[in-house]
Amino acid sequence: MAAALKIRDDREKGRLEAFEGDTRVGVVVYFVLNAAPRALVAVHTVVEEGHEGKGIAGSLVREFYALAARESVPVVPLCPYAAKWAEKHPDEAPEPPAEVVHAAKAQLKATPELW
Repeated sequence: MAAALKIRDDREKGRLEAFEGDTRVGVVVYFVLNAAPRALVAVHTVVEEGHEGKGIAGSLVREFYALAARESVPVVPLCPYAAKWAEKHPDEAPEPPAEVVHAAKAQLKATPELW
């Protein structure tokens, strides 16, 4: 039986990480938008080899949206997986304002070395 999934936010490193016991099994790599209004921007969602198909990516993205909701900021899903998840769960993933998406894409383009 698989260990319970624990999800931890490492804001300093821009990583929302999923663990089974002490083993990291998945991560959403993100950044906080510099421009106002603030937003959380998902860049990559990765599930470690051998842990695929367990719903880890979905759990991570769901928690990412919940984290943003608790902070009253939108999510910009630039990660293809997060964008697909948002389309399938519109009740949990409100669409971000167009100007926030534009600002997020500009910040990502300005710092490609980080991603």
